Amino acid sequence: MPKPVRLLHLEDEELDHELVVAYLQRGGLVLQVERVDTQPQFEAALAQPWDLVISDYHLPGFSGLDALRLLREYEAKSGSGPVPFILVSGQIGEDTAVEAMRNGASDYLLKNNLSRLAVAAESALATAATHRARQSADRELAESRRQLSELAGHLQTSVEAERHAIAREIHDDVGGTLTALKFELDWIRRHAADPRIAQRASAALDTVTQAIEASQRIMQNLRPAILEQGLVAALQWLTQRFESRTGITCLLRLPDSALPSLQNLPAGVPLAAYRTAQEALTNVGKHAGATQVVVDLAISGGVLSLEVSDNGRGLASADLTKASSFGIRGLRERAATVGGWIDLSSRGGEGTTLILSVPLDAVEMPLRPRSAEDAEEAEWTTY
Repeated sequence: MPKPVRLLHLEDEELDHELVVAYLQRGGLVLQVERVDTQPQFEAALAQPWDLVISDYHLPGFSGLDALRLLREYEAKSGSGPVPFILVSGQIGEDTAVEAMRNGASDYLLKNNLSRLAVAAESALATAATHRARQSADRELAESRRQLSELAGHLQTSVEAERHAIAREIHDDVGGTLTALKFELDWIRRHAADPRIAQRASAALDTVTQAIEASQRIMQNLRPAILEQGLVAALQWLTQRFESRTGITCLLRLPDSALPSLQNLPAGVPLAAYRTAQEALTNVGKHAGATQVVVDLAISGGVLSLEVSDNGRGLASADLTKASSFGIRGLRERAATVGGWIDLSSRGGEGTTLILSVPLDAVEMPLRPRSAEDAEEAEWTTY
């Protein structure tokens, strides 16, 4: 048996009510009907679940348009989905019909022509079912996006924690071992009687020194301890190191008025900004073919802005949307963890500009305290 259609009929004439029900049943609809004819009765009936509302236009004390407004107001307060509403009247002007449709009515018919009432009801029910399905899909999609965003944030946090652990291992184990080996080789070089042994020890000492420098570089890439001195100091170190390593001119521009504010950023923001600049400069060094990069850092209107611009070959629109653009996606996910976003623009042959924007008022985190672990990390010594 088909599921009954729960019909609320707002009609003050019993014969008209029976006529509407007859036309609907003749069209094959199985009905569960309740008739009301006053505004209080109608408002009380709205507390029940209905599949369809059919209303006369002329009613004692109010109109079908008033009933439609009351229905939509109840739906907005209760959060329930929209119920199809069909307006039926013996006399209804074109302006009234247009107003009813504009306010959310599914259809309107004249009482002297109810032959298409069943078709109109089935169409309205199908449209409502499609709307509910779309709303359900939208809710599921929003929930899925929320979960993916939380997962991305968790992954970013996990990656940083793992980087921190690896950097500490390099510092404590690899760095300590290399430093001890350096002392031993230096002792052998100074006490070797054979010049050839002293020469070999000196060459090995140079190799160990290079390994120590490499471990320091890897450690800084994994966990930049210089961030403990503030974002400005970290960006200064990053841009200078980039310029010396690549030969590409790298300018860091900081407005003097924003320097005090840049020293007291919410937790997470300095690391997100630093990683964004690091990734952007890495991409410039690998792909842009640029001769100059400008990094601008500013705070205006409560929004932190980090802009990295180069004069390289630029990106094609296909490069920005290709499936393998995980670097750009990673930057966007990282920005989202602190309530920010990434804007990327490029024109072929005219360079690329990447902008990180973070509304500081939207970052619901306290200012980062200096923990015992941070203090210990800041005291790491150079080998």
